[in-house]
Amino acid sequence: MTARSARVKPLIGLTGRRFRMELVRGSHPGYGHRLTDSFISDFADSIARAGGVPVMLPYDADPEALGDWLSGVVITGGQDVHPSCWGGDESVVDDIDPLADPSVHDLSRDEFEIALTRVALDREIPLLGVCRGMQVLNVTLGGTLIPDLPVGRVRHLMAAGPLSDGDPEHVVTFDAGTIAQKVFGDRLVTNSWHHQAVDVCGAGLVVTGRTDDGVVESVELPGAPVLGVQWHPEWMVTDDGALRWLVEAAAERR
Repeated sequence: MTARSARVKPLIGLTGRRFRMELVRGSHPGYGHRLTDSFISDFADSIARAGGVPVMLPYDADPEALGDWLSGVVITGGQDVHPSCWGGDESVVDDIDPLADPSVHDLSRDEFEIALTRVALDREIPLLGVCRGMQVLNVTLGGTLIPDLPVGRVRHLMAAGPLSDGDPEHVVTFDAGTIAQKVFGDRLVTNSWHHQAVDVCGAGLVVTGRTDDGVVESVELPGAPVLGVQWHPEWMVTDDGALRWLVEAAAERR
């Protein structure tokens, strides 16, 4: 490795959503039916501060070609994965256009992220799945989801808002010797904005962290640089280390 290549920062791909510009307040009406891609910029900020180069990945990008360039991948949070991708109840799917409402199911996003996840796994590109992204990871490997968590003693669907480390009772405990335990310690209070969760793990995937009500909060693929977390590390007040882990793993791969 040359001195220059040793200084090259790892390229970290970020997935996101696609919707019509008319949803953006203040945008010119002439752009109303044009489409825009977006991701939560907190991801980019955290990745840049950790020493990586964040890049947005539109659905049009060829996942196989991305695999030739990317050093790391983040499958970000968002709407529910379409139940057709994991054998769920398709009667819950409405006919709202995801380009007009980016909170509803979006098969185009599902298909792109599942294909990208497969490429990352096949090529051993470090991957972090966040909230929905953890569920995409599980579904890609043939796992299933809990379609709607019952209300219980631990609150998983908190009010979305500014940066938050979550409610004190939302404590995730991690298994010893796992990536999660090395990154987060034995336990961590986290934020939580989800109503679905991992049910049956996909092939090779193991649960490495749970809240005390049994809900899956972190998963891994033993022997591979793969981590899924159910909370939002990009919105934690206290840096939990998830995105730093990804950038470091990506730099090592280079």
